[in-house]
Amino acid sequence: MAQTHFGYQTVDDAEKASRVRGVFDSVAPSYDLMNDVLSGGLHRVWKSYTVSVANVQPGDRVLDIAGGTGDLARAFASQVGDSGRVVLTDINEAMLRTGRDRLLDEGRVLPTAACDAEHLPFADASFDLASVAFGLRNMTHKEAALKEMARVLRPGGRLLVLEFSRPAEPLRKAYDVYSFKLMPMLGKLIAGDAESYRYLAESIRMHPDQATLKAMMKDAGFGHVDVHNLAAGIVALHVGVKC
Repeated sequence: MAQTHFGYQTVDDAEKASRVRGVFDSVAPSYDLMNDVLSGGLHRVWKSYTVSVANVQPGDRVLDIAGGTGDLARAFASQVGDSGRVVLTDINEAMLRTGRDRLLDEGRVLPTAACDAEHLPFADASFDLASVAFGLRNMTHKEAALKEMARVLRPGGRLLVLEFSRPAEPLRKAYDVYSFKLMPMLGKLIAGDAESYRYLAESIRMHPDQATLKAMMKDAGFGHVDVHNLAAGIVALHVGVKC
């Protein structure tokens, strides 16, 4: 059986999805609070920048993949207007319910789908733009997921991948201390779950760096890919245009 990484562990392909699901089942209730605490609120700035770069227009069709609690979907819905469409998806039903309920509380009703990004239940060329924020690194077969994202985009459509990446050299030692000491400690204190946040720190280290992900996106069918480094490379926004 093929194997892959779950953080620093090597596991069977079939096992990773269920273990990732367990992590996000655990963190879903405190996900937004922990994001604010761990990033000092910067995750909101990174997402706002992503929305700005997306430049979604009225009438656009947008797919938010691994959309979690719906931050990007909410912003895109405000921009596409009544003539457009935003679909929120996530493989994890607990995360999807959290996002859907937040949107409903704000009076927004968006179509949602619990689905695997490697097997998107949408026709070819269905969307003008797709986004995935802090979700790609948890996918078992990233190459397959990127090809699926390309498939559901129209020619000239864009994919925005916001993800943790490789920080500049002077920051790496301090970032390691923060990731492997402070993150699990805060996870235990606030969310009652140190292990899930230890996995999240490890998953960031196992994720492809900026240049590698750019090459993967090109291989998946994106003819042009720009890379925007944020927070000295701790986070990077990759913007790919489908051939």
